[in-house]
Amino acid sequence: MFPGDDDIERAVAELGRVLPEQLRPLAQIVYNYRWAWSAEGAATFRVIDPDCWARTGANPRRLLTETGRKQLEQADKDAALVARVERLASELQSDRQRPWREGATSLQHPVAFCCAEFAVHGCLPIYSGGLGILAGDILKEASDLGLPMVGVGLMYRTGYFHQRIDVTGYQHEYWLDADPERLPCVRVTGADGQPLTVTVPVDDEDVVAQVWRVDVGRVPLYLLDTDRPENSPLGRWVTSRLYESNRAIRLAQYAVLGVGGVRALRAMGIQPSVYHLNEGHAALGVFELLAQARAALPAGEQDEAWRRVREQVVFTTHTPVAAGNETYSRDEILAMLGPIADLAGDRERFLSIGRIDPASLDQPSSMTALALRASRHANGVSQRHGQVARGIWQPLFPGRAADDVPIGHVTNGVHVPTWLQGPMRELLDRHLGPGWLARADQTETWVPVNNIPAAEIWAARCSARQQLVSMITHRAMGDRLRRGEPLEYASAAGSGFDTGRLTIGFARRLATYKRLHLLALAPERAIALVGGERPVQFVFAGKAHPDDNEAKEVVRRLFALKGAPGVAGRAAFLEDYDMALAGQLVAGCDLWVNLPRPPLEASGTSGMKSVLGGGLQLSVLDGWWAEAYDGGNGWAVDGRVDADHQAQDWRDANALFELLERQVVPMFHERDAEGIPQRWVAMMRRSLVTNGPRFSATRMLREYVDRIYRKG
Repeated sequence: MFPGDDDIERAVAELGRVLPEQLRPLAQIVYNYRWAWSAEGAATFRVIDPDCWARTGANPRRLLTETGRKQLEQADKDAALVARVERLASELQSDRQRPWREGATSLQHPVAFCCAEFAVHGCLPIYSGGLGILAGDILKEASDLGLPMVGVGLMYRTGYFHQRIDVTGYQHEYWLDADPERLPCVRVTGADGQPLTVTVPVDDEDVVAQVWRVDVGRVPLYLLDTDRPENSPLGRWVTSRLYESNRAIRLAQYAVLGVGGVRALRAMGIQPSVYHLNEGHAALGVFELLAQARAALPAGEQDEAWRRVREQVVFTTHTPVAAGNETYSRDEILAMLGPIADLAGDRERFLSIGRIDPASLDQPSSMTALALRASRHANGVSQRHGQVARGIWQPLFPGRAADDVPIGHVTNGVHVPTWLQGPMRELLDRHLGPGWLARADQTETWVPVNNIPAAEIWAARCSARQQLVSMITHRAMGDRLRRGEPLEYASAAGSGFDTGRLTIGFARRLATYKRLHLLALAPERAIALVGGERPVQFVFAGKAHPDDNEAKEVVRRLFALKGAPGVAGRAAFLEDYDMALAGQLVAGCDLWVNLPRPPLEASGTSGMKSVLGGGLQLSVLDGWWAEAYDGGNGWAVDGRVDADHQAQDWRDANALFELLERQVVPMFHERDAEGIPQRWVAMMRRSLVTNGPRFSATRMLREYVDRIYRKG
């Protein structure tokens, strides 16, 4: 059905030959990440060898090849495990047999979803944060909906960095190799049985890229990889690190992703109905499309060639922050991308398309401006972000008022089966009816939440918190011991966290505009919260970009409070934030805090995931929360823009603590005779019913299909 099918089947057969008979269906399951959002998927693999599962980073392929033969044979005799395996295999087979949803797109002409990062599962380390999480959720939802789609990305050999924090709170980075040969993926081969490759001109080298295939349910994700013996050391390095600090290498990555991605799809015989550029990193691919269009037209039909390109391209912008819309000088671009510039037919025109003012020769060029000019439809990722994006990019459309700039919005959503975990999933599965996840975007699906007894909801919330606290105590102690903290401070993490205490989470990419520092602006109030008569406990996590020294300082300022009374056992910063840790945090925290500086939060999705776990939101009215908050489903901090950032920070910090002290903490501790906080549970219900359907990936992808992928 898709290129690489035979390669997948060969890999499945090879793995199956080394497995005991009743475990052989696992070979098929391993090579399809559909197991990752099945209710029993991870648990089925974990029970085979829990230690190996943890040691391999929940990589099922490594689990089955590194677990000893004796242990596999014992697992083969476990009737309960074999039954689980059979159910998973049946689930996968049934999923494959469902009809495809064709119309705006088809199997012959699928959507090509192009992105620099994809978070499919933690064992596939080709993501850094929200952009990749969103991309992974879209592929999963396309699979669930039966929407013909292929993903296009890069196979980063060392992925994104890992994080260690020293005793002062300073972040250190390190990278680990991720060998594709040990991941659940296959190298795509051609008719001759050799790896399928394409070339991309970068600097003065034709860099060779091979293609790996990862199955995300029914959707294949194709990843280009330049670690080939034909390439120079520089060429081999191009796809090594995600968001490489070297600007020239980043441009080379954009060339491989964009131009190489289009060429790889053509080499595999895939003719997309539309190319969806998820952020501007893949925008250089429009020049390969332009070269194809020009080759099919009489000489001189440049305008018609561009019209044909725009008909094939849609674009989603994800951030109003300057660092996410980086620009490059003329010299930087031509040094690395000169041959690609020639695809445009004229180097000056190539440069001008990415400038705000095409006629200004001194202006730098940006991938975002290029993508906006080269697409037939563009959108932001929340209603407010659409408005902000129209204002930012109005200069690209001279003569138009900001309100008339052709940038719409599709508010982000999250893949419910991935992020709904543990006790809350069990609760909703019991009460929302068979097949409810397929109807997660419908308000009526969630209405039965109003009839779930408060005692059941509260029991699920307490169970999820208990699981989280168990993880925090184990992980925080390990983090503290590794960085050489005093034993008293390290052991406090094991004895101080309480399974019955209000647990507040703040976890996300540590860009300065996320304003983690607001919690440290009033240290006496923060310390009073963790040490008062009704103490709360905080859990923090997040990574600062290696070059963002200001963001690293935010963590150091937070660590300065660790010696205050009570803090050691009631506040923890968990190192090396990743997809797996995010899932545990959003499932277990009672309150999720988000403090972006408005209007810089394009959308934000961590809070949407917290909603699914029964968590309540305390957030600035920016991004998705500006649409979601209704006065009764959480708490809000003013989202107005203020040019005086210092004054705004103090005002918002005060608002945060006022809400915590006067509303959040008292409501959590207001209990009835059975010990249930009825008002808290009522707000949980309202949060689930109002936000569950609106911020599901099901709703989001249906909007993309109906409003953007469909032409006319």
